[in-house]
Amino acid sequence: MAAKEDRADRFKEVLGTAMKSMALDPELTVTFGNDQPQLVGHKIRLPQVSGAASEREVAITRGLADSFTLKKANHSDAVHGRYLPEGKNARAVYESVEQARIEAIGARAMPGVAANLSAMLDDKYTRSTFNRPSSNRKDTPLEEAVGLILREKLTGAAPPAAAKVYVDLWRDWVEEKAAGKWETLESALHDQQAYARLTRDLIASLDMADELGEDPDQAEENEEQESEDEPGESSQTPEGEEQESEQSAAEQMESADGETDATDTEAQQTDSDELPEDMEGEEQDDGEEPWRPQLPFSSLSNEDFYRVHAHQFDEVIGAEDLCDAEELTRLRAYLDKQLANLQGVVARLANRLQRRLMAQQNRGWDFDLEEGVLDAARLTRVVIDPLHALSFKQEQDTKFRDTVVTLLLDNSGSMRGRPITVAATCADILARTLERCGVKVEILGFTTKAWKGGQSREAWLAAGKPANPGRLNDLRHIIYKSADEPWRRARKNLGLMMREGLLKENIDGEALIWAHNRLLGRQEQRRILMVISDGAPVDDSTLSVNSGNYLEKHLRQVINDIEGRSPVELIAIGIGHDVTRYYKRAVTIIDAEELGGAMTEKLAELFEEHEQQAAPRRRTRH
Repeated sequence: MAAKEDRADRFKEVLGTAMKSMALDPELTVTFGNDQPQLVGHKIRLPQVSGAASEREVAITRGLADSFTLKKANHSDAVHGRYLPEGKNARAVYESVEQARIEAIGARAMPGVAANLSAMLDDKYTRSTFNRPSSNRKDTPLEEAVGLILREKLTGAAPPAAAKVYVDLWRDWVEEKAAGKWETLESALHDQQAYARLTRDLIASLDMADELGEDPDQAEENEEQESEDEPGESSQTPEGEEQESEQSAAEQMESADGETDATDTEAQQTDSDELPEDMEGEEQDDGEEPWRPQLPFSSLSNEDFYRVHAHQFDEVIGAEDLCDAEELTRLRAYLDKQLANLQGVVARLANRLQRRLMAQQNRGWDFDLEEGVLDAARLTRVVIDPLHALSFKQEQDTKFRDTVVTLLLDNSGSMRGRPITVAATCADILARTLERCGVKVEILGFTTKAWKGGQSREAWLAAGKPANPGRLNDLRHIIYKSADEPWRRARKNLGLMMREGLLKENIDGEALIWAHNRLLGRQEQRRILMVISDGAPVDDSTLSVNSGNYLEKHLRQVINDIEGRSPVELIAIGIGHDVTRYYKRAVTIIDAEELGGAMTEKLAELFEEHEQQAAPRRRTRH
């Protein structure tokens, strides 16, 4: 047994060293576990390897390792994102073609890598649902077929046997449409930018030109041309435009003289982002502070680009209202059983957090009072002179206790399995811990009611598919535990996250607004919002009829609003997803098991930072 463990440990050590060398990244960290293999930043997670692993299992693991390290060495996220198409189908082909490029670079240079990648792909398609017999191309993914056909052109390796069925369904059509494209892609194999441009041409040839969106190179040229034309245009103002400008100025003067009709009132409520930069921070002539936008935020605070087609189908619902009490009890028992081992680890972290928090709040006392707790140091005085009035003490109320924390959990389909189970347990234990310290905790979740748009999309179709409908799905915001509800009453509710079919799409921007505005309604002086997510906002129904970054753009704007103008302190934890590009105060973890430690550490940092800033004076004896 020991020999097998030594063999596995040696394999992991050697593989990790080889991966650092191939990835050209000495800081690369390689871990092994039972969760989904993935690459995030400088961390790669691979499947667990035992000492009894067969040669095929070892080859599959090495194939995954080679795929990740080749991507680390030969792929730029910035270049990839610049040319990323807007449409869902075009984006899937774009991703598949780029993956074929990355793996072809290694396979053409190293025969051993080619063999490992072939073993990995054979395993992938053997276990997939795509290899079932079918005579209909609609039942098979185009992007997978394109990627495998391109791989064959670049490396000479035939598609895995398990994938041959549906590759053959697409082959004739794809090769007819993309005739002449394969050679140009091969010529740009080592130039990602040129390859990305050629990939967009390939996608257009596959009848998906309408999903590409604006050409980023052409848009850049247009912006440069416009910037060159601006000086000449500004010096030649048409006469009609001068009249309009004078009229506009006159209307502004009338508004300043004191008119208060409905139009003027709406104009005064314009977002501060629309004010000129040189007006921000100035005082008005009468010495009053300049106008500032009012909180709370609205989901339509970005009317220039973000819209909602139908609000009436959204719901905010308590967890206990989504299923009966008996099912909640069963789901909670299942949650406890799944994480019996992890519970102990998170509980130890929570106890450490509790000790750190309690140490901050139990050190301030007022002495020599007429009432309160008997001061043991004055016991002699009490015996000698029982009527002496100044023999009591009382613990000071600290700002620390006047705090509320909201945990906002991503309940999307990508969290299914280990991540959502860990998130539910960590939220449960932290809520209990903070409650002991006098800190109120609210636990919320966000998802959608349907996968493909639900009633919102049906209403849009019935309305004749108007252009730019905005968000096109039914929101479901779940209250697992309100801030004023004791933990013992709400603990069963967290089991709901284990319910099959609950986790669907994630529209983060509006969920953030919802959780934030609930906090604004609280009386506590300090309000903290912690977001736990594993990916960027995704809703197929919305993104299929809007720009590809529609939800992400809204999320960024909401985060900027909260971080820049709100009293709520916002922090985020990303599970296998880099959230530091969205949030100023954030941490990214690669393994769900790291969640408990990340949550407790970030909360401890917040409280300790606040305590140092407040630095309340403690009364001491004289």
